[in-house]
Amino acid sequence: MKKTIFFLLAIVTLHFCQAQEDAKTVDENAKAFIRQGDYTNAIVVYNRALKQDPQNLELLKGLAFAYYLQRDFEDALKIAKPLPERKDADVQSFQILGLIYKGIEERKECEKMYRQGLKKFPKSGVLYNEYGEVLGTENGAEAIRLWEKGIEVDPNYSSNYYNASKYYYSKNERVWCVLYGEIFENIESYSTRSAEMKDILFEAYKKLFADASLLNNPNKKNGFESAFLTELVNQSSAINQGITVSSLTSIRSKFILSWFDRPVIAFPFRLFDYQRQLIKEGMFDAYNQWLFGESESAEKFQSWIKSHGDEYKRFIDFQRGRIFKIPEGQYYQTLVK
Repeated sequence: MKKTIFFLLAIVTLHFCQAQEDAKTVDENAKAFIRQGDYTNAIVVYNRALKQDPQNLELLKGLAFAYYLQRDFEDALKIAKPLPERKDADVQSFQILGLIYKGIEERKECEKMYRQGLKKFPKSGVLYNEYGEVLGTENGAEAIRLWEKGIEVDPNYSSNYYNASKYYYSKNERVWCVLYGEIFENIESYSTRSAEMKDILFEAYKKLFADASLLNNPNKKNGFESAFLTELVNQSSAINQGITVSSLTSIRSKFILSWFDRPVIAFPFRLFDYQRQLIKEGMFDAYNQWLFGESESAEKFQSWIKSHGDEYKRFIDFQRGRIFKIPEGQYYQTLVK
């Protein structure tokens, strides 16, 4: 009897594994069509597979997404709407439904759905970010609270930094604009958004050093911001020649050396640790050129690369070979709660 039970269990397990593998293969095939822009064939593949396994979450998500990309919002919504109610619903189930609601401009239902998603996944940077994007500039104060919460609970998801930095730039909030913008650049280093953010970063630094009231009253900020601004001002003699890649490199180098030349680091911060590492490795000049060079002058940047080719390649190879990750707990923003 025991042998029979074990045999049946083995058969069930084998069929389950085969079904999982088959679903995975189907999903990969359909996604290949999606990457080619052939949404119709992706839909055909998903629909045929779902006849054999009609409740498979991955297949249903894929089908809903393919319909969404084909702009067939009616069928997409029909498939995606029940998914967040399932016990096995994941973050992507909410994310795909959110895309569809945004596509049909169903804002009220979309907000309700994101609130539901965040109750189930309170540490999802993805959901905080996309909920904030739904609110957008019309409700910027609430949107930034969501992006900040996303940064606090999921510190390695790049989009919250991107949106928060842009928001602070629009509000002339220089400190968090430059800090979040640079963190974004190190998490998402090579994208259309990273090129945009480099321009914002360079302009934000120029505005920061042009803001006398901010620099003269750093203690009006919270502890971390005050420490950051105080050290920055103490090293700012290089701005007599204006804000350039060269002057920023000088200021930021001296800032890091001073920041760590204290008996106690009250505010451990991964970005500053990374900058110190680059200084020790002799790559900080190249890093600052990569970060600000093209924004200052594309011509000067290319000229610098030509004369420092090996130095720049060494930095780029180093950067591409590592993953920038921020430990939990290094969150110091208190302006928005």
